[in-house]
Amino acid sequence: MKKIILASAIALVSASPAFAASGNTSTATGSATATIVEPIVLTHTSGAALGFGRFTTGTGGSVTVSAAGVGSVGGDVAFVPGSTNSADAFTVTGDAGRSFSISTGSGSVTDGTTSISFTTSASAATGTLSAGGTAGFSVGGQLTLAGTEAAGAYAGTYSATVTYN
Repeated sequence: MKKIILASAIALVSASPAFAASGNTSTATGSATATIVEPIVLTHTSGAALGFGRFTTGTGGSVTVSAAGVGSVGGDVAFVPGSTNSADAFTVTGDAGRSFSISTGSGSVTDGTTSISFTTSASAATGTLSAGGTAGFSVGGQLTLAGTEAAGAYAGTYSATVTYN
């Protein structure tokens, strides 16, 4: 009889549901944040242009315009009297106080037949938007001439890019 009672007690204990011990599970609430900033927008200043000026090519050389708009020549290139140079200009708008990087690409000018390559350089590699969310920069460049280009008016484009840091 003792064996039956003992077997019954063992069966009863093993059939009881298991209860989780205190401290096996815990739940807490986390927090999340998000900040949306103004998109960065680059705008070319109306009427501005990278102006290499008026010059003769001779046997070739270069025309350089600084980001401040100051022109100089190299090699056998010479400015003609009355020539003016100008840097190009851009405006940046976006999230106030945020810094950004500036990059400019090379480009070319053409008279419809002949293409002349040039490189560009911005007045700064980086900038910071003002408290009002604006900034500006200028672009100079260097035009390389072979000395075989035909006389005439040349025009072209290049790209400028700004990116939040």
